[in-house]
Amino acid sequence: MTVRPLRLLGDPVLRTPCDRVLRFDAALARLVQDLLDTVQEPGRAGLAANQIGSSLAVFSYNIDGQLGYVINPEVTEASGCQEGPEACLSIPGVSAIRPRAARAVVTGVDLRQQPVVVAGTGELARCLQHETDHLRGELYIDGLTGPERRAVMRQIRQYRPDPAAR
Repeated sequence: MTVRPLRLLGDPVLRTPCDRVLRFDAALARLVQDLLDTVQEPGRAGLAANQIGSSLAVFSYNIDGQLGYVINPEVTEASGCQEGPEACLSIPGVSAIRPRAARAVVTGVDLRQQPVVVAGTGELARCLQHETDHLRGELYIDGLTGPERRAVMRQIRQYRPDPAAR
């Protein structure tokens, strides 16, 4: 079992779109296992490969006893609307109310290159969208606006004071 360290806000890998997986080999199998091991730590719902330093388009999820992964995921369906709290392992100590689709469907493949479809509502829908965004180099805070965005940016500055401001 390998639990990998998390990359935090400010690390360029989080803002770099991930590469589509083309090689299905032992290295990819190890990455998937590391993602599954790492997402099973308490308090974790989803984890994108770039959050552990890989630039490949893969994420894992662990919601309500449903554990899995998707390689080369794409959101193929999103409907309805939900607003709720959202946070990110790469931005510890910060959360915000973020609108998301109430239902989401992600398609991709598994390690055997077989089709995978994950559909969910509620927290699973939020996770599928959040992790897919990560793989495009986007963070949940990018979708915030107005007072919610300003409040989150204040939280981030308090948590991570700018060393240049000293």
